[in-house]
Amino acid sequence: MLRSGLLAKKLGMTQVYDEAGNHIPVTVLSLEGCQVVAHKTQERDGYTAVQLGSGDAKVNRVSKAERERFAKAAVAPKKKLIEFRVEADKLIEVGADMLADHFVPGQKVDASGTTVGKGFAGAMKRHNFGGLRATHGVSISHRSHGSTGQCQDPGKVFKGKKMAGHMGSVRRTVQNLEIARVDADQGLVLIKGATPGSKGAWIEIRDAVKGPKVTDLPLPGSFSVSKDPVKVEATIDEPKENTKSGEDV
Repeated sequence: MLRSGLLAKKLGMTQVYDEAGNHIPVTVLSLEGCQVVAHKTQERDGYTAVQLGSGDAKVNRVSKAERERFAKAAVAPKKKLIEFRVEADKLIEVGADMLADHFVPGQKVDASGTTVGKGFAGAMKRHNFGGLRATHGVSISHRSHGSTGQCQDPGKVFKGKKMAGHMGSVRRTVQNLEIARVDADQGLVLIKGATPGSKGAWIEIRDAVKGPKVTDLPLPGSFSVSKDPVKVEATIDEPKENTKSGEDV
């Protein structure tokens, strides 16, 4: 069963209570008007997928080609687009608004996003090295990573050697996170634990690949179809020059 996921914006972390009164740390994700923007079909594209968009973008910051595409789909321009591979019979109508109860509490999901960028970091922070001795014999190099290569043979440092360098700002997926709560009215998904990325990051939520599957999930998903499609102008009027008495102001 391969169905669509959700694209949500990370608002931050908080805590909720379970039935026994225990604190549960959760990450709050907002759908931000998540909609189906386009379909990818086997006949035209060689694979089957749905393209979701989330977050309203300013029209004048969207390229003309993208404005044409959004106008044909009758969907407002989106800040972030992502594709989810689905089965042919799990396609969702273009323009449909995805709902938070697409996932159910207790379900396991995989969350993907870009981790927090931490800039240039040393080997101890970046790779969890233990460092050198903190007592006698080490001269101002307690946090160094030690030797990096061999002697004349091979006479080089192999690629991939764990050294100091740029840390974070990479794509990561955390598997088997649990859905704590969902709020379809406010478009919120609360996931137990932490997800990659900082506040404001875009997170992709999918059904967990590993572990037992939930059988009572909504198929092909939980969504609503608006009866009044959004009208999007494909062109933008150029600003007119202000004139006064035939001269430029």
